[in-house]
Amino acid sequence: MGKLLNRADVEDKFKWSITDLFSSDEIWEKTYSEIESRLVEFEEYKNNLSVENLYECLKLRDDILLLTEQVCVYAGLRANEDSTNNFYQGLDIKSDRLITLVTSYIAFIEPSILELDEEKLVKALDGKLALYSHYIKDILRNKEHILSADKEELLAQVYEIAATPSNVFNMLNNADIEFPKIKDSKGEEHNLTHGTYVLYLESEDRVLRKNAFDALYDTYYKQKNTIATIYGASVKKDVFNAKVRNYSSCLEAMLSANNIPIDVYTNLIETVNKHLPLMHRYVELRKKVLGLDELDMYDIYTPIVENIDNSKSYDEAKNEVLESVKVMGEDYYNTLKSALEKEKWVDIYENKGKRSGAYSWGAYGCHPFVSLNYNDTVDSMFTLAHEMGHAMHSHYTWANQPFVYGDYTIFVAEVASTVNEALLMDRLLKKTSDKKEKKYLLNYFMEQFRGTVFRQTMFAEFELVVHKKAEAGEPLTFDILCDIYKELNKKYYGDSINSGNEKISWEWARIPHFYNAFYVYQYATGFSAAITLSQKILNENGAKDYIEFLKGGSSKYSVDLLKGAGIDMTTPEAIEKAMEVFEGLLNSFEELI
Repeated sequence: MGKLLNRADVEDKFKWSITDLFSSDEIWEKTYSEIESRLVEFEEYKNNLSVENLYECLKLRDDILLLTEQVCVYAGLRANEDSTNNFYQGLDIKSDRLITLVTSYIAFIEPSILELDEEKLVKALDGKLALYSHYIKDILRNKEHILSADKEELLAQVYEIAATPSNVFNMLNNADIEFPKIKDSKGEEHNLTHGTYVLYLESEDRVLRKNAFDALYDTYYKQKNTIATIYGASVKKDVFNAKVRNYSSCLEAMLSANNIPIDVYTNLIETVNKHLPLMHRYVELRKKVLGLDELDMYDIYTPIVENIDNSKSYDEAKNEVLESVKVMGEDYYNTLKSALEKEKWVDIYENKGKRSGAYSWGAYGCHPFVSLNYNDTVDSMFTLAHEMGHAMHSHYTWANQPFVYGDYTIFVAEVASTVNEALLMDRLLKKTSDKKEKKYLLNYFMEQFRGTVFRQTMFAEFELVVHKKAEAGEPLTFDILCDIYKELNKKYYGDSINSGNEKISWEWARIPHFYNAFYVYQYATGFSAAITLSQKILNENGAKDYIEFLKGGSSKYSVDLLKGAGIDMTTPEAIEKAMEVFEGLLNSFEELI
C-alpha cells in the first residue's frame, strides 16, 4: 500500500467489521456493567451447589463467560488496531481486570462438582444435565489427580513460584541478553536481534550467515550456567507436579489435560526416526544445490532456488485461496467467499500502531476476525490461507456447538490452518508450468516439513530424554544438556552437514517453548494430521468428514474428533502418510535439477 497510514486514514474496505461484535463503545460499556452487576448471582450456588441446581449454575456461568468473551475480544481487537489509541488501550486493560474478577467468582464450581455424589451426578447426565455430559465426565476423569482442598489451596498459592523459571528465562532472553553487531562479506555492520537472526540465516551472504550464527550462540554461551540452572529448575517443577498429582511421569501429566494417549507422543518420535533418511536426503539435496563442499547449520535456512517474482496482490491471493478450497464443497467455499468479500472478517493491511504478524480471533455469537499485515508476497498469500483456516474452524464450531464446547484444543488448532495451506499448495503446483516457480513452491513446502515435523519432533525427543533423566534423579548440567542435544541434532540432520559444530549443541538454551513442557510435539502431530487430511480431501472425497471435524469444537476429545475425520493419531498412519508426501516433494524437486 506504499506509505504507512494512520488507522483513521485506512479505507473502510480494507478493515474488518468490528461493529458486528459491538455496534458502539457505549453498548460495550453497558455490557461490561451488566456482567459486573450479575456476578452476585453466583452467591446462590457457592457453598450450596447440588446435583439439582448444577444445570442452572453452569448455565449462568456460560451466560456470563459468553458476554465476558465478547467484551474482551472487542477491546483486544480495538487495541490491536492501533497501539497509540489510548482509549482502546484503556478498554483492553479494563477487560483484563474483568477476566480476573469473573474467574474469581466462578472458581468454586469445578471443585464443588468433585464433591458431589458421583453416582447421583452420573445418573443426572441423562436428564437436564445432558448438555454438560462430556464436560462433567472430563472433570470426573481427573478426579484421582485432584488433591484435597487444603493441598489444592497450597498448590494454588505456590503457582507464581512454580512459574519463576519461565519468567526468569523470558526476562533474560527478551530484556537482558544483548547481541553484538555483526559484519557481512563486505564488512558492513548489522544489528543482530531475535527478529533479524533468521533473516540473516536466510541471506545469500554466507559470511553474514556464519557471523550471525556464531554471535548468537556465543552470547548464549556466556550465560550457560545460569540458563542450565533455570531450565533445570523448570524440569524439576514438572517432576514435582507429576508426583504430587499421582501421575506416573511428567509426560503423562502434561498429556492428561486434553486426554491425549502417550502413544500419540511416542508414535510421533518413533515414526519420524524411522523416516530420518528422508531428512538426510533433503540435507544432501540442499548441500548439492548450494554447491557447498561442507554444509553447516547456518546454511539450513537460506533459499535453494533461483530468485523469482513472488509478488501477489491481495486480490490475487484471495482468488487463489478461494479456488483452492472449492474441493471442500459449496458451503465452505460460499462461506469463505462471503467472509472475504461481504462480511469483512479480515483487516488486511498494516497501519501505524497495528499489532505485527497475523492471527485469527473472535467471540462466540459473532463471526471470527482475522488480522493480517499483507505485503503482496507469496508468503502473505499462504498466511491468508492459514488464518482463514483458523477462522473457518471457529465459524463451523460456533455454528454447531453450544458455548460450553465452542472452542478447540491446541492439539487440533493448527490442523485447519495447515489443511488450507496444503490445498493452496496443491493448486499452485498443479497450475504452474514454470520450472523456477515450481522449485520455489516445492522448497517452500519442504521447509515446512523440515521446520514443523522434523525439527519439532527433535525438540519433543529432547524434552522426553531430559525429563526421564530428571525423573531418575540424574543431574541436568549444561554439559549434559548439550551432549543430549548434540547427539539428537546429529541423528536428525545426518552426515551431510557439519552437525558436529559445537555451537549447535547450545541451541536448547534459547528455546522458550521448553519452559512449557511437552507442548511442541503438537506442531508436528497437527501438521501431519493436516497433510493426511488434505490428501483425503483431494483424493478420497474426504471433505464431508473433515467439515464434521471442524464442527466438533470441544464436544469430544481431540483424538476422537480426528478419528471421525479418518485420522487415528494413536497409530503411526498419519505420520507415515505425511512422510510419503514429503518423499514425493523430494522426488519432484530432484527431477528439476
